[in-house]
Amino acid sequence: MQLEIITPEHKIFKGLVDAVQLPGKEGLFQILDNHAPIISTLKEGIIKVDLASSRKKLDDLSGHIEIDKSNDKVLRIPVKGGVVECQNNKVIVLAD
Repeated sequence: MQLEIITPEHKIFKGLVDAVQLPGKEGLFQILDNHAPIISTLKEGIIKVDLASSRKKLDDLSGHIEIDKSNDKVLRIPVKGGVVECQNNKVIVLAD
């Protein structure tokens, strides 16, 4: 599925992912392939991204991204809040 994480200043991430875990206002939740359409608000926390392939193939990374030391297919991106929309295997995060 396609994931985009965007802030008012710039695009943090764009790429193919297997899963994304998000800090929802009511608790953590995960979006996988073919997830039902959803719109949700986010609280401060970490977005965990499971990449479809190794991060070494990604050129479109910016911002404060932490790469998992034991698995280069996992990224952690801190956010202060925001909104997420998922529809037709495309996830868009508008983050603070």
